[in-house]
Amino acid sequence: QVQLVESGGGLVQAGGSLRLSCLVSGGTFSRYVMGWFRQAPGKEREFVAVISWGGGSTGYADSVKGRSTISRDNAKNTVFLQMNSLKPEDTAVYYCAARFAITMSYEGANFNSWGQGTQVTVSS
Repeated sequence: QVQLVESGGGLVQAGGSLRLSCLVSGGTFSRYVMGWFRQAPGKEREFVAVISWGGGSTGYADSVKGRSTISRDNAKNTVFLQMNSLKPEDTAVYYCAARFAITMSYEGANFNSWGQGTQVTVSS
């Protein structure tokens, strides 16, 4: 059974930075496409970023492009999301997710396993 545990969330002022981590246990991490999604209060879950098996391909939502970087360490079964220049509208619960396939996807429905989420709050 694949388990995902996020960490690194917190309260930060606008303009600040956070680095989220997601530790994955079970299965073969190096063969999972990994993604980050977020859900703000009263809103639907939305895609944030995705990274391929080897880390050579990435994708970002327009809302975070240029401010965020997704990366992974396959030796440590961990995926990261570095977020800079944070804005109040980035406030949400952030989830990491694993897709048991080689092809990338921006759709949450195409991901197979999810973490419990970590809260990110950006104050103005």
